Amino acid sequence: MVARSSLSEAEVDQLFRALADTTRRDIVARLQAGKPASVTALAARYDMSFAAVQKHVAVLEEAGLVSKESRGRERIVRSNPERLAQARALLLRLEQLWVSRFSQLDGVLADPTHPRE
Repeated sequence: MVARSSLSEAEVDQLFRALADTTRRDIVARLQAGKPASVTALAARYDMSFAAVQKHVAVLEEAGLVSKESRGRERIVRSNPERLAQARALLLRLEQLWVSRFSQLDGVLADPTHPRE
């Protein structure tokens, strides 16, 4: 069985829903690769409106993947590596579960005494 995470099912859903979008994954990757960035600087990198990028950042913030702070008129976005680590840990537990299940299946298939239909 997969060990429970400290996240609720709703939080897990929100986390992976946020990461399911290409633009949001790219924003997270850009923030992980460097220092914090303003929403304006992030928006300049995409072929979409400033408002659309703001919405993507809001989804990431709601999922706990980034945080925003005000600096004058700018909104500075920072990554939250702890939340990404939680996502990674969840995926690793799922991988372990499936590796274990496939290993058990291999054992059943290799057993010549196991009935076949």
